[in-house]
Amino acid sequence: MLKLKLARHPMMRISCQHASRLLSQQQDERLPFGQRLRLRIHLAVCTACSNVARQFAALRLAMQKWRDRE
Repeated sequence: MLKLKLARHPMMRISCQHASRLLSQQQDERLPFGQRLRLRIHLAVCTACSNVARQFAALRLAMQKWRDRE
């Protein structure tokens, strides 16, 4: 219930497009606390973006394994 309330709060709400940009940026650098928080709240309520986050994680793992193989 708290997640839903936070996700509806205007200061916490981000679009799926913004979330995907943050997911991409997160692959290269640590996001500031506020952005990490908004992204986590968005991912808690958005199935599509949660799937994108899992895809990014799978790609990162595959690239690490490929790099370690050489």
